[in-house]
Amino acid sequence: MDDRARGELISLVYDDLRLAAARLMRRERPDHTLTATAVANEAVLRLVGDAVFDRAPDRGAVLAAASRVMREILVDHARRRAANRRGRGWQRVPLDVLVDYFETQGLDVGAIHEALDRLSALSMRQSQVVTLRYFGGMTVPEVAQALGVSVVTVERDWRLARAWLHGQLAEGRE
Repeated sequence: MDDRARGELISLVYDDLRLAAARLMRRERPDHTLTATAVANEAVLRLVGDAVFDRAPDRGAVLAAASRVMREILVDHARRRAANRRGRGWQRVPLDVLVDYFETQGLDVGAIHEALDRLSALSMRQSQVVTLRYFGGMTVPEVAQALGVSVVTVERDWRLARAWLHGQLAEGRE
């Protein structure tokens, strides 16, 4: 794909990426240093670096890849926060409500990331559903469209994946 075609493709999906980032950032604290635009731009940079725009068969695949990238951005941010707590002497940067929620529940975003990786070995689609719903902020119909499956299938996968993850994460706290 040439640069002009790639640029046109990015401009076609950028608004969707920005909306997904805005949904994600609504969970953030008001004084968070990242903006939805910054998250969307970082996602685009990573997607370009991974040549996703060159390989993706359709818009849904790009949005699914973007949701995974935004998940990685959140995980990277949480890891930096954990590193700060280990005494590196960096100034603590407030994280989003989602990470705070995980912590109040005794959960670790890194553990969730690893559990999602394990789930993907068992059911790639269920892992994608969780990533798109939780980290991409997509609705059930949006996930169904992105994955090319029915709404009923997404709802079933969402229930099964949440139950499986709950069991995995509960084991980690014991």
